[in-house]
Amino acid sequence: MSWIMLLLAGIFLAIALKQLPLGTAYAMWTGFGIVGTSVLGIFLFQEKLSLPQIICVLMIIIGIIGLKLLAKE
Repeated sequence: MSWIMLLLAGIFLAIALKQLPLGTAYAMWTGFGIVGTSVLGIFLFQEKLSLPQIICVLMIIIGIIGLKLLAKE
């Protein structure tokens, strides 16, 4: 199952590279991975995030949005 997810992640990154510069696409790809892993940890493993950790995850989300909005096409 994990190799399927890895394959899909690579495919989606390749699709993103058709529209975005490499640095922007890779930063967004890894940012989504960080946020997704944090969310899964909370829901699947009952992990707790402290306020500073939540702020950091929110800053990653804001950074992803900023990269997309400011990307030169």
